[in-house]
Amino acid sequence: MFEVSVEQTFAVGQALRNYKGKCENVHGHNFRVRVTVAGEKLDSTGLLVDFLDVKSLIDRTVAYLDHQFINELPPFDTLNPSAENMARYFFEEISKGLNGNSSEAPVRLSEVKVWETDAASATYRP
Repeated sequence: MFEVSVEQTFAVGQALRNYKGKCENVHGHNFRVRVTVAGEKLDSTGLLVDFLDVKSLIDRTVAYLDHQFINELPPFDTLNPSAENMARYFFEEISKGLNGNSSEAPVRLSEVKVWETDAASATYRP
């Protein structure tokens, strides 16, 4: 099994609904997301997937969220913008683009990890 991971940072404003703590107030975070792609075989170039292709998929999702108050953006207008929900959101969005991958070797998204701070993260794996 081979795995390739790509990370990106972005900033958002948010307010956790029904949290009953200071994070229920509007606040911001500089998030970091890591996307991990896995597969059994490499292509004829010796790559599982091109880092740039994975980065492009992340960029599209980050562009939607970056420097926004995400409580106003679907799906976070109804879904609580927790790190856990953000990890699943990235997984679902990036999976859509990865399915269109024309690589010689089939790949799958194995996990997404989102850091809310340097010391706190949430991971989503299906």
